[in-house]
Amino acid sequence: MQMDERKWTILQAIIKTYLETGEPVGSRTISKFPDLNLSSATIRNEMSDLEEMGYILQPHTSAGRIPSDSGYRLYVDRMMEEKDREVTEMKELMIRRQDKMELLLKQVVKVLATNTNYATMISGPRYHRTKLKFIQLSPISETQILAVIVAEGNVVKNKMINMEHGLDQETVLRLNVLLNSSLNGLTIEEINLATISKLKEEAGIHSELVSRVLDTVAEAISQEEDMEIYTSGATNFFKYPELSDSEKARELISTFEEKHPLASLMADVGPNTDEHGIQVYIGQETPVSTMKDCSVVTASYDLGSGMYGRIGIVGPKRMDYDKVVGVLKNLTQQLDEIFKKDEL
Repeated sequence: MQMDERKWTILQAIIKTYLETGEPVGSRTISKFPDLNLSSATIRNEMSDLEEMGYILQPHTSAGRIPSDSGYRLYVDRMMEEKDREVTEMKELMIRRQDKMELLLKQVVKVLATNTNYATMISGPRYHRTKLKFIQLSPISETQILAVIVAEGNVVKNKMINMEHGLDQETVLRLNVLLNSSLNGLTIEEINLATISKLKEEAGIHSELVSRVLDTVAEAISQEEDMEIYTSGATNFFKYPELSDSEKARELISTFEEKHPLASLMADVGPNTDEHGIQVYIGQETPVSTMKDCSVVTASYDLGSGMYGRIGIVGPKRMDYDKVVGVLKNLTQQLDEIFKKDEL
C-alpha cells in the first residue's frame, strides 16, 4: 500500500487538527477541510488504510484517530523538504546587540520559550579545535620559555617550559619558524610519528623542548570544553495534558534544572538533519529517557572560526512543527549574522 496524494492530504488534516485540539480526530471533522471534497465514508476507508500503514492510531474503539510516531515522522520529513519558511518573530531580538554573549543567549532562550509556549534550551558556543593556527615561543628567563599555542576558534593555550640552558634570540626565531612551517594548519591526526621525528631531528639539541611543545599542541587541539546550557520555559510542560502528570512533569523539569542530561541533545548534529543542522526527535527517538513522551527539535548556529552551538525546543509530540522549524531556521541565521558582524 502506497501513500498517494489523497491519503497524504487526509494525514496532514488529521495531524493539523490534532495539533490544535489534542483530541482524536474523526472522519466528519476531516470532511470539512476545504482541500477535501470527499464523503465521510471515503475518508473512513482512507483512515483505515493509514492506520494499517502505521501512520495513525485509534486510542479507543469508536473514537477518532491520532497520529503515530511514524505519522509525525513522515509529516516532519515532508514538511522540511517542501517548506523553508522565513519566520520574523525573532528579528527584533536579533537586531539588539548585547554587550555579552551570555546575556544574549539567556535572552534568546527566554524569548523563544515565551513565543513558542514550549521549553527551550541553547548551548554556549564551543570550539571545534581541529587545526593548529599558530605557535609562539618567547623567552621569559634564562631557564624558562613560554609556549603560546593558538588553535581554531582562537583558543589559546599557554605553557611555561623549564629549560636547563637559555636560548638566544636567533635560536628562538629558528625554532618558531621550524614549528610553524611544519605544524600550522594540521589536525591532531596529521601530526604523526613521522612529522614528530622529523621535527626533533631538525631541532637537534633542542629536541626535548620541541617534544614538550608538541604535548601542549595536542592539549590545545583536542581538549574539550564543558558545555554550558541555558534553559527556559520548563513550566510550559504544564500547558499540555499529556505532559502535566505530576511524575512526568517533575522528571522533565528536573532534567531542565540539572541540565547535564541535555548534553546528548545539544552535542554534534545527528544523522537526520537538513542543511540548517536541524534535528527532529519524536517520542522514542529522543536520547533523553525522561523525554520519551515529547518531541525535540534542535538546530545548530555557527559563529565562524570553529565556534558553534545548538538551540533546542521541547514540547508534546503534537507540537507545531511548522512554526518550530521556521523559528529555528530564522533564529540560527540571525545569530550567525549578528555574531559574525559584531564579533561578540
